[in-house]
Amino acid sequence: MSSGSKTSKIAGAGTAPVEQPRPAAAPAEQERPAAARVEQAQPAPPGPDEGRRARAGFVAFVGAGPGDENLLTLRGADLLARADVVLLDREAHGTMLRHCSDRVKVVDISGDPGVTPLSAVQEARNGSTVVRLCAGDPGFFSSVTDEVAACAKAGVEFEIVPGVPPATAVLTYAGIAPAAAVPEFRVVDAAQVTDWSEQAGRPGTMVIYNGVADAVPIAKALIAAGCPDSTPVAVTQSGTTTEQYTVVSSLGRLAPDLKHAGIAEPALIIVGDAVGTRDRLSWFESKPLFGWRVLVPRTKEQSAGLSDQLRSYGAVPEEVPTISVEPPRTPQQMDRAIKGLVTGRYEWVAFTSSNAVKAIREKFEEYGLDARAFAGLKVAAVGEATARALVEFGVKPDLVPVGEHSSEGLLAEWPPYDSMLDPINRVLLPRADIATETLIAGLTELGWECDDVTAYRTVRAAPPPAPIREAIKGGGFDAVLFTSSSTVRNLVGIAGKPHNVTVIAAIGPQTARTAQEFGLRVDIMAEQPSASALAAALAEYGAGQRQAALAAGDVPRRPSQTRRGARRRAR
Repeated sequence: MSSGSKTSKIAGAGTAPVEQPRPAAAPAEQERPAAARVEQAQPAPPGPDEGRRARAGFVAFVGAGPGDENLLTLRGADLLARADVVLLDREAHGTMLRHCSDRVKVVDISGDPGVTPLSAVQEARNGSTVVRLCAGDPGFFSSVTDEVAACAKAGVEFEIVPGVPPATAVLTYAGIAPAAAVPEFRVVDAAQVTDWSEQAGRPGTMVIYNGVADAVPIAKALIAAGCPDSTPVAVTQSGTTTEQYTVVSSLGRLAPDLKHAGIAEPALIIVGDAVGTRDRLSWFESKPLFGWRVLVPRTKEQSAGLSDQLRSYGAVPEEVPTISVEPPRTPQQMDRAIKGLVTGRYEWVAFTSSNAVKAIREKFEEYGLDARAFAGLKVAAVGEATARALVEFGVKPDLVPVGEHSSEGLLAEWPPYDSMLDPINRVLLPRADIATETLIAGLTELGWECDDVTAYRTVRAAPPPAPIREAIKGGGFDAVLFTSSSTVRNLVGIAGKPHNVTVIAAIGPQTARTAQEFGLRVDIMAEQPSASALAAALAEYGAGQRQAALAAGDVPRRPSQTRRGARRRAR
């Protein structure tokens, strides 16, 4: 087949000559993979202080911020990336370990915070770069003063990296504007206050740390000292996280309003007129899926973008793989397909999943080939995710259905074979071992011959941990997103049926039918069969539920809060 009569789809490249793969039977003679021919990147030169610290050891006290891991400073993230040892409360700040290298030593201090001064000094004396993560800002009502003093006494070099303080960040996330605290904005530590009358006589707005356990006595003391009982008060727990919860009250009503709220540390008390801005500035807790625990039955690789989108709506996504992707049992079929692909056997290659793209890409790397081997071929992708995987490989697909992203949608736009226009009438279909025959049957009717090749196998994943299974069956999840019929079958098989309070969202009609066959009530179906559209549909559903509750004068509740025995809190 002459490739000169066709257009290359390789991004940034013209039509290139097709390389022939070397015989697979002689691995020693195979061409060296392209990746092996690239010179290894040289590491960046060390900073001005890195060499000295590598020899002498160093401790950085890094403010972790108020709770949201994305509020860590750039300096803090940089130090975590260089750290040899990290000391932290893993339960509170464990997500920030994603900035660290694989070789980092992690010391969890949640059980015994008092061990940290000795640990940090000793690790630094051994020549390590040590990062001690501190809640909030280390210089703002922090307990690390003794640890800093221990470093100074031992002659260990140290640095204190400020963090975003809860006093401002939590208020902003709660929709309370500190700028409205004119003429005065002050922050106090309840543990250091013995006489609240001094605070009662001052104007403006006051933020109180470490005072939740004594919130009612504090309110009474302020009233006794002259504050009007109508003075606005807000109490925000777990600020800047998806567990954030705010009670708005007044000094006079704080006791009954907090009685059933279950507020606990970490929390802030805000007293003063700035609380009144919450009605118009609340943005975080009013997100459409705020606090919703959403089950995503896909692998981490498949669900990364989907989970990020759900987080933007305020949800807490939890990925539970339901399938495991494995190579075919025998590689010969794929070997023949790759050889046929580069020697002109096919007119089209049709990809029905990103896993198929990955399988072909890995096979190319075995042979020392790259995206240039697609020159002269027409390429089809069943949907947006598969098309993205091809573009990342360097191949721009010729055909992506604009309608339904499925085999049926692809067939609806696939051209019939025309002997005058198509020199070859053969199509390569690298697919899963459980793929349906719909696409093959449709292409055959259009006059094409198909080579259906098993590019990968899908097997049911292992069951998730017991707490996840219990949450699925017991209504602990607010919603579950089903992106294919197999995710329905496999999730029910490894974990059981979702509780009837759980909102069921399906990516398309076939997935919805499968869910209904298992006795599930389908609440949402995406307008377009894509994971992104499915997440957007769930957000629209959540926003509608919230608005309906507010219009009825009710308190918006997550689906999991409506099940029997669920803890109910007034918002």
